[in-house]
Amino acid sequence: MSLPPPIPPPSVSSPPKARPSSLPIRQIPGSYGWPLLGPLSDRLDYFWFQKPENFFRTRKEKYKSTVFRTNIPPTFPFFTNVNPNIIAVLDCKSFSHLFDMDLVDKRDILVGDFVPSVEFTGNIRVGVYQDVSEAQHAKAKNFSMNILKQSSSIWVQELVSNLDVFFDQIEATLSQSSSASYFSPMQQFLFTFLSKVLARADPSLDPKIAKSGATMLNKWLAVQLLPTISIGSFQPLEEIFLHSFSYPYALVSGDYNNLYNFIKQHGKEVIKSGTEFGLSEDEAIHNLLFVLGFNSYGGFSIFLPNLINTIANGPTGLQDQLRKEAREKGGSTLGFSSLKEMELINSVVYETLRLNPPVPLQFGRARKDFQLSTYDSAFDVKKGELLCGYQKLVMRDPAVFDEPDQFIPDRFTKEKGAELLNYLYWSNGPQSGSPSVSNKQCAGKDIVTYTAALIVAHLLRRYDLIKGDSGSITALKKAK
Repeated sequence: MSLPPPIPPPSVSSPPKARPSSLPIRQIPGSYGWPLLGPLSDRLDYFWFQKPENFFRTRKEKYKSTVFRTNIPPTFPFFTNVNPNIIAVLDCKSFSHLFDMDLVDKRDILVGDFVPSVEFTGNIRVGVYQDVSEAQHAKAKNFSMNILKQSSSIWVQELVSNLDVFFDQIEATLSQSSSASYFSPMQQFLFTFLSKVLARADPSLDPKIAKSGATMLNKWLAVQLLPTISIGSFQPLEEIFLHSFSYPYALVSGDYNNLYNFIKQHGKEVIKSGTEFGLSEDEAIHNLLFVLGFNSYGGFSIFLPNLINTIANGPTGLQDQLRKEAREKGGSTLGFSSLKEMELINSVVYETLRLNPPVPLQFGRARKDFQLSTYDSAFDVKKGELLCGYQKLVMRDPAVFDEPDQFIPDRFTKEKGAELLNYLYWSNGPQSGSPSVSNKQCAGKDIVTYTAALIVAHLLRRYDLIKGDSGSITALKKAK
């Protein structure tokens, strides 16, 4: 079984070119403030007083511009080698510059100017940290795309069987309680499923990994990213202990080595394919672990709770409509081909990604001096300056999306909806685009949306009613 073409087919016009024409040139508003004090003040706003979305929104309103200068964490006191200065780009047109590889360099900017130690990835710069100009990038990107291609034959079968195990657990909990917290069993489902389809490695073959593999990945992810994320703990303790310095790899070295050895022993088939693309065995394993742990497991751990919350608490009648579509248009057995007929289910997935992208920030460093354009102005950007797009605001651009702050289930249906896929940027590129070695778009862009749509369809064929939120399920009514 092979992956179908993107749904709906991208037979729509391309996103607007980033090049300015005869737009008036403005100076970029905003300021980085006094050395040390300016970045520290912005850091406190970002993590404490305003939180990320309000941080960007208030500055957008203050400067009356979707392009401005500011600082983002991590910053002073112990991140002396990190430059917090960024140029924020918060509308669809300015944000699209981040996909133009002639203009921006993507080297070592996954989380801005802060780069976790390469010790976390075996002293290897994995593909996601490489720019398209680096020879190693093509090898790693081709390997990632091949992993997804080869896994397509078992993807749906493994998804459905492991999803059923997950919801059997939730049903068992609900039989004894009025509410079932699902985050931990969801992550166990994701780890088992993704290990089987991406690495062709069954966690049940290693008791330690079967029991604690998901926890090991959580710790590995957290220790790398703590300086850049908020966990909602009591302030100022979070600022003092989580955002002021990097945590050492030694804290998770044992966990990572266990995961590495698991992949090396049980993922030989996939590792071998990596060597066929020019990667060493060691490089293939570390890249595979990053794709599995950071991109896939980490991304789905954020996205799926939002999707479940959307289904459980959508507008009145939404579950009825989705259930009808899943049962009448999904065929006798769900598969990738089933998705062609499920226009509303696909639209709900896209709309959830628009409002709550799993990776909120995207970055690009100016490869040269150039003019960045919005709808009514152009701005001079200097070589080496770091652009930062906050996608939650970018994809609520009123120039593109009607009622941009509202959840509209059928927004991405019909011809107009297909056109809007040009502005759905969650994957470091438009949903209508195609990942390749010449860009930095997520290799799994399509499989993520297919998987999410299949999950929605499967759940609404299994259940007549789902109630809950982004953390727990309170009611499941089995299909008659």
